[in-house]
Amino acid sequence: MEIVHLGGEYTVTSSCHLLKVHGLNILVDCGIAQGNDVVEPMERGPIAPADIDYLFLTHAHIDHIGRVPELIRRGFRGEIIATHPTKALLVPMLKDALGFQDLTRREAAGLVEDVDALSWGFELGQEFDLGKHVSFRLGRAGHILGSCWIQFTISDEGVVVFSGDLGAKDTPILCDPDIPEGCDLLILESTYGDRLHGDRRDRVRRLGGILDHALKDGGKVLIPAFALGRTQELIYEIDRWRTEDGGRFPVFIDSPLGLEITKIYSSLAGYWDQEASDLFRAGDHPIDFKGLYAVMNHSDHLRLCDMAGPAIFVAGSGMCSGGRIVNHLKACIEDDKNDILFVGYQVNGTPGRDIMKYSKTPGGYVVLEGEKLFIRAKVHALTGYSAHADQKGLVEWVGGMSEVGRIKLVHGGRKARETLKKIFYPFQPKAVLGN
Repeated sequence: MEIVHLGGEYTVTSSCHLLKVHGLNILVDCGIAQGNDVVEPMERGPIAPADIDYLFLTHAHIDHIGRVPELIRRGFRGEIIATHPTKALLVPMLKDALGFQDLTRREAAGLVEDVDALSWGFELGQEFDLGKHVSFRLGRAGHILGSCWIQFTISDEGVVVFSGDLGAKDTPILCDPDIPEGCDLLILESTYGDRLHGDRRDRVRRLGGILDHALKDGGKVLIPAFALGRTQELIYEIDRWRTEDGGRFPVFIDSPLGLEITKIYSSLAGYWDQEASDLFRAGDHPIDFKGLYAVMNHSDHLRLCDMAGPAIFVAGSGMCSGGRIVNHLKACIEDDKNDILFVGYQVNGTPGRDIMKYSKTPGGYVVLEGEKLFIRAKVHALTGYSAHADQKGLVEWVGGMSEVGRIKLVHGGRKARETLKKIFYPFQPKAVLGN
C-alpha cells in the first residue's frame, strides 16, 4: 500500500490524495487551490488520470472537487463515489465553477454531463466491496450536508480512514459527526488544530447582538458566505433571531448558487438533524421565512447595491475573492454606517483576509477588482461559525475511536499541524504526523 498526497498535505485547500493498493488506484478528493496555496499541475502527477479506478469525494466544496472536470478532460473514466447528498450537490457546484474557466458553454455542458454519468451516490454506514480485497464505508463528517469520512478495509494491510473535513457538533441542520470504530492509519485534517471555537450553542444570541447594533444606524450589514453550507446555516440562525426581533429588516440572499443549493438542502430533509426536522414538522421551515428575499438576476443585484439600508445581505464568495459580494463591498465599504460580518475562515491572500487585517489599521484599505477602497465600514468576526471542528473537536473525534495506529496530519497550516502533533504525540509516539 502506498499513499501519495497530491494536494492539501501542507495547505488548507487543494485536497487530493492517491491510495495505491492491490493494483487499484484510488483518488480521494480532487480540489483546487485557493488564496496563496499552490498545487502541482496535473500533468506532473505520478499517475495518468486514465489509470485511476475510483475517485472518492468527501464533500462538495470546491477545494475538494474543483479539479474533477480537469481530471475528466485528461482521461479519467473511473467511478466517482460519494454520499447521495454530495452527488446531488456536485453538478451545481461544478457548473458554477466552470463558469469561471476558459471553456465554451458547450464544453462546460459536456463536462457536467460526464461528471453526472460517472458519479454514484452511496448510503452511509454500509460496507461496499471494490474488489481486489478492498472494501469501503462512508460515515457522517458533519462539515456540510453529505460530507463524509471514508474507511477503507484492505486485506493484509488493515484499515485506513480519510477524515475529509470534519465538522463541529451542534451545527444547524447537520447531524453530528459519526466516529469510526478504529483504524491502523488515519489521514486527519488539521485546519483548526491550534484553535478553539466559541460556544456554538450561543451563536444566535451573539449573531443577534451584532445585527441589532449594526442596523440601528440604518446601514447595511454584508455577510460574505459560501453558497454551500454557510448560507444555509445563516438562513437558519437569522430566522431564529428574527423570531425574537420581530422581522423588522429585510434579508436578501444575493447568490444564485446559494439559492439553488438551499433548494437542494430543502429536498434532502431526510438528512437533516433532529432539531431541523422537528421545526419542519411543526410548520416552521428551518431555511425559509417571511422577509427572506431571493435575488436571482443581475439587474436586481445591481439595484440592491445602491439601495439604502437598513438591510442584511448574504452573498458569495465567502472570502470576497469573487461573486456578488464584491459589488456590495465596493458600494458599502467606505461608509461607516455599514457593517461587514465575517463568519468563516479567511485564507491568506484573499480580500476577506485583507479586510479583516487592515480594518484594524488607521487608513487601512483593500483592493477589489483593481480599485483601492478605504475600510470605513465596521468589521466583525463572529467565531463559532466555522464548518470545521476545532482542536477540541478533532481530539475528541480521534479519542472516540477504539484504537488508532498511525496519524498523518493534512489540510492545515504549519502552526495548526505542529500544535496538534504535540497533543497527539504522547499518546501516539509512533504516529506519522505532518510537519
